[in-house]
Amino acid sequence: MGKCGSGYGGYGYLRWVAVVLIWLLSVLPSAPAVGSANPFSMSAQAQSWQRGEGRARSCSPSPAIGTPLRQLRGVWIATVANLDWPSRPGLPAAVQQEEGRRLLDQVKALGFNAVFVQVRPLGDAFYPSHYAPWSAYLSGVQGRSPGYDPLGFLLNEAHRRNLEFHAWLNPFRISFHDNLAALAPTNPARQHPEWVVPYAGALYLNPGLPAVRRLLAATVEELLRRYDVDGIHLDDYFYPYPVGKLPFPDSETYRQYGAGHYRSIADWRRANVNELIATLRQTIHRLRPTVKFGVSPFGVWRNRRSDPSGSATAAAVTSYDSLYADTRTWIRHHWLDYIAPQLYWPIGFRPADYATLVRWWVHEVQGWPVHLYIGQAAYKIGSGGPWNDAEEMPRHLRFDLHFAAIKGEVFFRLKSLLADPLGFARRLRTALYRHPALIPVMPWLGGGPPPTPRALQAQLQPQGTNRWTVTLRWQDGSGGQAQTVAYALYRLDGAAPPGLCALKAATALLATQRRFGTGWQLFVDQLAPQDALYTYYVTALDRLYHESSPSSALVVHLP
Repeated sequence: MGKCGSGYGGYGYLRWVAVVLIWLLSVLPSAPAVGSANPFSMSAQAQSWQRGEGRARSCSPSPAIGTPLRQLRGVWIATVANLDWPSRPGLPAAVQQEEGRRLLDQVKALGFNAVFVQVRPLGDAFYPSHYAPWSAYLSGVQGRSPGYDPLGFLLNEAHRRNLEFHAWLNPFRISFHDNLAALAPTNPARQHPEWVVPYAGALYLNPGLPAVRRLLAATVEELLRRYDVDGIHLDDYFYPYPVGKLPFPDSETYRQYGAGHYRSIADWRRANVNELIATLRQTIHRLRPTVKFGVSPFGVWRNRRSDPSGSATAAAVTSYDSLYADTRTWIRHHWLDYIAPQLYWPIGFRPADYATLVRWWVHEVQGWPVHLYIGQAAYKIGSGGPWNDAEEMPRHLRFDLHFAAIKGEVFFRLKSLLADPLGFARRLRTALYRHPALIPVMPWLGGGPPPTPRALQAQLQPQGTNRWTVTLRWQDGSGGQAQTVAYALYRLDGAAPPGLCALKAATALLATQRRFGTGWQLFVDQLAPQDALYTYYVTALDRLYHESSPSSALVVHLP
């Protein structure tokens, strides 16, 4: 292959070297005073040139497996039982908000780019809703307002940090107890007790009732009309996990709605869940075509002993047979934009080996328009057996990088990560997620490259001995296929030539930043040592992370 497709021959390369040497000789002797009348004006210390082409050149792929430039890095923020946020019910609104800001700061510091926030933990809500009462995990009493809008607050704070926000809902679970009278009067379960099924000491909405499925579709529609979320997310709770041999008591509903159409109650239950998934997909993309819809199912679809196309596992519970969630049908009908199976087992665990399941899921999504993210069990790190090995979870992440079909990871859950079990949070921050990543594009959702940023400039400020900050500023360009929502900042060592393929490397990505306002955009590079030469670029991103061509290069020398 050529030199990254740059188009430089031997003579062209020597000519470029000569240009750079001449430029260095002309600029290094001079150093303009800091704090001039126009500190962002172009000077001998900060020069720029136009790239030879407006579009990125094709680059030869690197055979090395390392940090990808595009990778979803997500974490679940659980609100049920106050697992992650808020820390306990009944806290003042200001305290809940401060906790939320601090958690999102930590999410960003660990290198994540997406949060999956549980906004419907039970038959309740973390936002004002016509279809559910306020959650007791906020105020301490179901139906009592916390005095602010937690979903709106956390969504705005996540977007300020350029974190993608997925609203996580539990569709059928009502309560962990079986006392209907203990629920708020506005709870749909209280208003429609005929919709409720008690099972193993808990209460559930009956998935077999058309009215229940209509309620859930209306819930999602309400949420999308009021909040600018990036995704709608369901987890593994459809029909409840079986408790021993205790049957789920919906035989009467089956006789009424399914016996004449399905050979078995199991087939009918799967059809009910299929109808819900298909309806939610249609609702979401009718109202907001760019919102992503995804599910995080139990990690084993079917064992091979039950289905030759299942995985080589011996799980006691399966998604298809126990929870009636037929993920294969969802993938092949394109009812999902992403799927994040919960692979919460170590490598080498014979009943459900992590590596075996990864390969099975990679094969399952191959050729279908759906992204595969792997659900990781952060809560198990340090819990005993193979999980006491500090390398177990890093091995999972390194293993996944061998498969192009795997577009990212989602960790359960945030507080488990922040506890830094076996030093894993430190490993994320300093090694595994040391460099930021862009979220992979889903071409089927539309969108396109926004306008290329222009007028990239720099201001240098000394920060004590041998340290500098570089404040970049730029403006939006014109044209483009979509609106700019965020930016990617790149920094390369030295005076980078035009057409540089190094921009395709994750190590070149310095940060991403949300767009604020319509005027000049600012970014401060805090980690700039003395006597260094850097080249900066900025690109624009739409809400689906389509990327514009790079801005003009900006070469900055720190004296």
